[in-house]
Amino acid sequence: MFPDRVARRLDETEVQRIAVIKPTAFGDVVQSLPILGALAERFPAARVSWVISEPLSELVSGHPLLDEWITYRRRGGWRQWRKLLATLRSRRFDLVFDLQGLLRTAVMTRATAAPLRIGLETAREGSGLACHGLLEDTGRQVPAHRRYWRVAEFLGVGDLAPRAGLENSRSEHAWADALIRQLGGRVVAIHPGARWETKRWPIEHFAAVGVHAIREHDASLLLVGSPDERMAAARLKELILRQATGGRVENLAGQTGLKKLAAVLAAVDVVVTNDSGPMHLAAAMETPVIGVFTCTTARRSGPPGGRHVLIETSVTCGGSYHKRCPHRGDRHLACLQDVSAAEACEGLDRLLGVVPAIVRPKVA
Repeated sequence: MFPDRVARRLDETEVQRIAVIKPTAFGDVVQSLPILGALAERFPAARVSWVISEPLSELVSGHPLLDEWITYRRRGGWRQWRKLLATLRSRRFDLVFDLQGLLRTAVMTRATAAPLRIGLETAREGSGLACHGLLEDTGRQVPAHRRYWRVAEFLGVGDLAPRAGLENSRSEHAWADALIRQLGGRVVAIHPGARWETKRWPIEHFAAVGVHAIREHDASLLLVGSPDERMAAARLKELILRQATGGRVENLAGQTGLKKLAAVLAAVDVVVTNDSGPMHLAAAMETPVIGVFTCTTARRSGPPGGRHVLIETSVTCGGSYHKRCPHRGDRHLACLQDVSAAEACEGLDRLLGVVPAIVRPKVA
């Protein structure tokens, strides 16, 4: 139960300084950003800070509703931790939200000594003990985006704006638009990577979808991903061009920061992807997504909205959320093979037939 006294304390507290602690998990950070709009509506004069890991800091840097982003490196050593905790203590926050719910974020939350500290029911590793209360209906069975909507409800604010704060600069949009125009035609982005092996749909399946996009829709392809995924994207490009000679395929994996990636995903017509951070980034930029779900489920982990095609495995262990497959032999990673390329191609046909071609204005 969420203590009534905590809710009353929010009404009684003069909130001037707020901290949001959500340092890691690319997709979850993207989905939680709209909370800033709710905070601005409830506390328009408050100063808001966000604690974020360095690799994801671009997602919040320069945010129009943020006054400060406090970065740290997860493996920065004890000196860095002492500095971070001292910084959090010095800010004298009135209200803190721990949206991560792990031991390390509990240490951060407790270090603030804020008079009001709120967490979610997904809290693990004893992290809930650092909070005065955990918001109800925010457990693991609740879709991620709905957990953050509960924060808005707690603040007495209506629906969250999904794109809040994800607007890029004119130069980033101009760069992406120029790239798209250079490729020509309809453009499909493909992100073949994922952090868990159990989320990585086979490269050969992505290649089949890419070939279909070229042959049936005369589409250009943009392959995106992190520096660690550049080799996989290069392999994907090779497989596609082997079957679709002369196709327009550009490998951007490892060549864009997060802001440029957001601009690219906003400019393309469709994104084909695993359950990953870029999937949520594309959805936040209001681009239709074809998402493949194997060890996770579309209900819990998929983006909201009806424009997307979300495909799930039908194997009995699908949606188990195992980072590594517990099976051996023929059942090992069977969920990855269970989702066929034909299903994704059908989804692509539907989206490219329903979604109008994006009108790309000339950059002045």
